[in-house]
Amino acid sequence: MGERTVVIGLDGFSFEVVDRLVALAPPRVSARSIDGNEADGAGSHNERFAPAFERAAAAGARVYRLAPGVLERVADTVTPQPVLAVVRTPHFGLEVLADATFVVVCVAVRDPGNAGTVIRSADAAGADAVVCCGTSVDPFNPKTVRSSAGSILHVPVVVDVDVDDVLGVLDAHHISTWAALARGGRPYTEVDWRRPSALLLGNEAAGLPAAVAASAGGAVTIPLAGRAESLNVSMAASVLCFEVLRQRSNLHAVEPCP
Repeated sequence: MGERTVVIGLDGFSFEVVDRLVALAPPRVSARSIDGNEADGAGSHNERFAPAFERAAAAGARVYRLAPGVLERVADTVTPQPVLAVVRTPHFGLEVLADATFVVVCVAVRDPGNAGTVIRSADAAGADAVVCCGTSVDPFNPKTVRSSAGSILHVPVVVDVDVDDVLGVLDAHHISTWAALARGGRPYTEVDWRRPSALLLGNEAAGLPAAVAASAGGAVTIPLAGRAESLNVSMAASVLCFEVLRQRSNLHAVEPCP
């Protein structure tokens, strides 16, 4: 797989993020940080981000400050973040699943916003990896990167793999696979998510392909009380991911606030 780069918008990032960006940056490109217009408060941005810029520069990244108006022409949004970084995209293969205990698999999730939110929720819930297979959107699509809110750099994201290969690797490592279905599955709270598990999410409109759902070890459904037919795939992913986190943590033992 050839080297690729991605432009990431940053706002209020920490030293941890700077270190991660520098680690990902290609030697010839490093991290490129760009300040905005003085009239839009770039002076405060300079002061706010100065320590991070210094840390990046000390690590070998090249830091640039652009003239007013240039940032808007470089970025792909009308109102970009005050700082941009150009970094090499991380690449992970299916070997990252060897020691995983919780994996989120996107099968033909095509909307960039949904995919980014799934990655963000998976990261927040402590997933060990996210796999984007089938005809899923490129997770390094600019909109997906923005929707992930930085999580694209936190959790390993595996791309360009066949769903059958993914299922084979999960089975080989004794990771239970659960197909998320709009109806007909087991209530998600009745599953023991403390065991090594993989959550399979399908297309926004069509759901999981029937063959993939049939290949899974089981199926789960989020019961609905209202008249809505189903949840958005990213919302469903959030609900399911945080049930995994709830079962694996001591949150259930915390006394509710009066």
